[in-house]
Amino acid sequence: MNMQLEKWDKMKSAVAECHSVDEIAQIRNQAEAYRYALKQAKESPEVIRKAEEIKLRAERRAGELLKETPKAKGGGDVRNHMSNATTGEITLSDMGISRDQSSKWQTIANIPKEKFENFLSVQKELSTAGMLNYKKSLDRQERVETTETPRLDGIYRVIYADPPWQYNADFMDKYGHAKSHYSTMSIDELCDLPVADIRADDCVLFMWTTSPKLEQAFQVIKAWGFKYKTSFVWDKVKHNFGYYNSVRHEFLLIAGRGRSTPDVKKLHDSVISIERSNKHSEKPEYFRELIDKLYPNGNRIELFARESVTGWETWGAEL
Repeated sequence: MNMQLEKWDKMKSAVAECHSVDEIAQIRNQAEAYRYALKQAKESPEVIRKAEEIKLRAERRAGELLKETPKAKGGGDVRNHMSNATTGEITLSDMGISRDQSSKWQTIANIPKEKFENFLSVQKELSTAGMLNYKKSLDRQERVETTETPRLDGIYRVIYADPPWQYNADFMDKYGHAKSHYSTMSIDELCDLPVADIRADDCVLFMWTTSPKLEQAFQVIKAWGFKYKTSFVWDKVKHNFGYYNSVRHEFLLIAGRGRSTPDVKKLHDSVISIERSNKHSEKPEYFRELIDKLYPNGNRIELFARESVTGWETWGAEL
């Protein structure tokens, strides 16, 4: 084990000191070969992860070097100075690098060093795909931070919300990265939203949550000035993995303030089975239509909306 770790340290140093694309590509390929061999030999996850870390470091360094080199005339391939100091115009294909690899490696190179190192330190499993998804999440977060979120305004009888819950790193490593799809919010940020300023005296809140976030959802309900009443359960048909069971449902919590019972007295089944789509966190249109049937009167707003909806005010950073 110590010998293997010494090998990784030497390769890590070689990556940092390398100044030619062809050499760094060779180190990257060597690390990938090690990773594959270690996985086949069923070595410990720690050792396999180390090989993947070296590969990612090499890809980032290769991306940095590729960004510094001019493009060849006509074909758009990248020139490179060979490590033996013989200057020549060689293409990506000469080095065994595809255009797709070049693009991905340069994308990884665009990740700030501090954030790159943080990703390596907190992720249980490392991969190029995971690093690229992380870059997408950083870009999305930057867009949100540089875009002024619209003010919450107006008074509404119906509030429909699908909060961007923030999960801990361990959970997201294993079961999916919300941050790679949209900007998330902490429990304090959600509780601090001025929803109290837009609710009517008689108001109903429909709020989505997952099982791991139930406790926090009740905190948000209270912070926004509502009392929990009941819930619908969306049976998504397709399973997701969880810590304790195979999860196939989400909750649509119902909370009220003042007179909040439905205008229409027809009762609907509390468990609704609709197969989930492949789009992350997308909720079936059925539930918004159900709310329209139960509460046909009064102003309504959807918080954290991703698209405009006829008959509804919508609020959210992604609009």
